[in-house]
Amino acid sequence: MAALRAFIDAPFASAANVLGASLDEVKLIGSFLLSYPLAAILKRIPDKDPWKKDLFIIVVSLFYILGLYELWDGLLTLLYSSVATYLIAYYIDGSLMPWIGFIFLMGHMSISHIYRQIANDASVVDITGPQMVLVMKLSAFCWNVHDGRLPDKDLTDAQKYAAIREFPSILDYAGYVLFFPSLFAGPAFDYVDYRRWIDTTLFEVPPDTDPSKVPPTRKKRKIPRSGRPAFKKMVMGILWILAFVQLAPYYPFSLYLGDEFKAYSLPRRIWQLYMLGLVTRLKYYGCWALTEGACILSGLGYNGFDPKTGKVFWDRLENVNPWGLETAQNTRGYLENWNKNTNHWLRNYVYLRVTPKGKKPGFRASLATFSTSAFWHGFYPGYYLAFVLASFVQTVAKNFRRYVRPFFLSPDGSKPTAAKPYYDVASWVITQLIMSFTVAPFVLLSFSGTIAVWGHVYFYGIVGVASAMVFFSSPAKGYLIAQQKKRSRPGIARKVSVEAPVLGLPSDLEQEVEDAIKEISAEIEEMRKNGAITSMPTPQELRALVEEKLKRK
Repeated sequence: MAALRAFIDAPFASAANVLGASLDEVKLIGSFLLSYPLAAILKRIPDKDPWKKDLFIIVVSLFYILGLYELWDGLLTLLYSSVATYLIAYYIDGSLMPWIGFIFLMGHMSISHIYRQIANDASVVDITGPQMVLVMKLSAFCWNVHDGRLPDKDLTDAQKYAAIREFPSILDYAGYVLFFPSLFAGPAFDYVDYRRWIDTTLFEVPPDTDPSKVPPTRKKRKIPRSGRPAFKKMVMGILWILAFVQLAPYYPFSLYLGDEFKAYSLPRRIWQLYMLGLVTRLKYYGCWALTEGACILSGLGYNGFDPKTGKVFWDRLENVNPWGLETAQNTRGYLENWNKNTNHWLRNYVYLRVTPKGKKPGFRASLATFSTSAFWHGFYPGYYLAFVLASFVQTVAKNFRRYVRPFFLSPDGSKPTAAKPYYDVASWVITQLIMSFTVAPFVLLSFSGTIAVWGHVYFYGIVGVASAMVFFSSPAKGYLIAQQKKRSRPGIARKVSVEAPVLGLPSDLEQEVEDAIKEISAEIEEMRKNGAITSMPTPQELRALVEEKLKRK
């Protein structure tokens, strides 16, 4: 057994020595690359025998978990989560079933997070990453089973699509759980996508489609040719990883927590903070591009085609858009292009699910989504510092877009003014700087380390956000609204769109507080009607109480 282990580790150990990375990290990248030839084999298994595809997926994933990493305890962890969820979804009926599954999965994953935080070794691959992906897949699975037991009239179009009408076999379920191209780093996806992929209904062509526009396939295979787009993703993933390997030694964590960082000038410290986030993102860009490419090669990344041009879309499982993120001019654009599948999960299986039927999502939906996102990531203090600050950043950014941006557009909002390019450049610079400050604790993780690094840049992110919030709470806000009205755009400054939180962050903290006060007022009124209380404070009194408590704090 030891000889076999040495044989498997030998090529990865050599690569680790050359790259200066840990053995586990090199193995992880190696597993991503190995998934390409294995996905090519998977794609060639006859479509008429889907059970063979399930079996192949299970065998490959077991090799990854046990052969590469010897994660016997990790395999048991995935087994516990998967078997328990299957039994919960099968035997429990009613509206509580998805919540029982969700609470079990989150609680089970929290134990893994605690163990990983105690170990505190980021260079070692454990089961936490796969378990985080699995929590998204299995909690969605519970909801999809629940939706499959309801009539169509009670479901949205998205819920109808994802609903599971026929409970899957154990083999299909195991293939879905252990889909090897996305086992360690995602992307996550709904069971319906896996089922439609394995029975090839995902690739059905509308009967009235021009034959010349139908995506080409090989022989009798229904999966369109996907080698070229998969190869492009693989190349991009390798380039991102190489960029990370080249830059990471210049921006180690020790640099930011040592005396050298303090000795730099303020502009250079801010630049270093930006590079800390960028270099960290390069690693994720590479990993996610590699896993997405393997999913594309297997066919699961297929997202239809343009019937007019015949262009095939392979973005079904796209998890990140590096260009969109790095060129974002506001925080929402920045976050929307990051970890897209987690955003999808939080929106469809938390945010919209805690909202009673017939009502719009409000404060409770945002709070539940925020809490879920935070717990899903783990328990490092840095995560919570980043999330809380990002909530305020989102509100400030929305206020700028609502009250300042219109002055750089024509009065009807349809055309940019001559000054709009300058506004765009300034927005991009500010967004990148403020997000560099905000995501730093997400990388540094510790509370003391984050406060120390923030202190070395004079807390510019917090100062800027606080100043902007004071500005928009002052008479200046009324002045901006009045000026907009003079430009023949009455009421446009007060128009508020309903947006789902991105990564669980409230899209408008000020509006969330307003919603909270309204919800609490409604509950108190209901209690008064039932005789539980004799009088009810007005919304103004509630706000005064909240402001008084904040002042005392």
